[in-house]
Amino acid sequence: MRQAEDFRAVSADVERLVGSLDEADYARATFFKGWTIDQILRHLHVWNQAAYWQLADEARLKGFLGEIMGAMSGGGGLPAFEEKYLGGLSGKTLFDEWRGFYQQVADAFAKADPAQRLLWAGPTMSARSSITARLMETWSHAQAIYDELDLDREETDAIENIVVLGLNTYGFCFKNRGLEPPEPRPQLLLTAPSGAQWRHGEEAGEERIEGLASEFCQVVAQTRNIADTDLKVSGPNAEKWMSIAQCFAGPPNDPPAPGTRRKKSA
Repeated sequence: MRQAEDFRAVSADVERLVGSLDEADYARATFFKGWTIDQILRHLHVWNQAAYWQLADEARLKGFLGEIMGAMSGGGGLPAFEEKYLGGLSGKTLFDEWRGFYQQVADAFAKADPAQRLLWAGPTMSARSSITARLMETWSHAQAIYDELDLDREETDAIENIVVLGLNTYGFCFKNRGLEPPEPRPQLLLTAPSGAQWRHGEEAGEERIEGLASEFCQVVAQTRNIADTDLKVSGPNAEKWMSIAQCFAGPPNDPPAPGTRRKKSA
């Protein structure tokens, strides 16, 4: 699966980003809900494990899902659960554990049947969808670390997976809020990091979104507000979509307010 290798490449980018940090840097808070770099890495590591168990140990996955549902229904926050689940793992020790395990996840999914149905908290999902979700989450959470370190990211065309995921979750964004998805679905006319021109979705008249693929990914993954990008959004369906865009599972999440998720010096 190409998506497994793209997940590996995006994770390797995070490895290069975090690998040179000092121990104290892991406690630095980011603009993503105030999560520290430690909390971000714990989150990625815990859910990488869950994805791996989808293929390797369904019984263990069921146990994990039961634990987290119990913890969340009890009012505990996700970072607190993940810290406890990993026994307080932090800093460079956490980094080493995450670094070794993401390779194991990539290896497992690279050998999997992309269409294989896998257990999850809600409906089953395909192996391709599962590793694409891990790629998206790794990429999106890394943005908070880039922002905290005041660095620009050099994007690659691996983000096309997130573009496709973003478009495929158009209907979900509306139904998740009890709304009927308006038709037609906007077409995407985006410029890839390589300079290639990507066209995704059917021609939809005035309904379209144009600009950098990286900025579209930032909006659907909620690492930027649409107002903080140069995307050209045409048509009422596209405008409404970009105001509630959410390519990740879970209850409705409002996008960040303009200017709140940004480079530290911005």
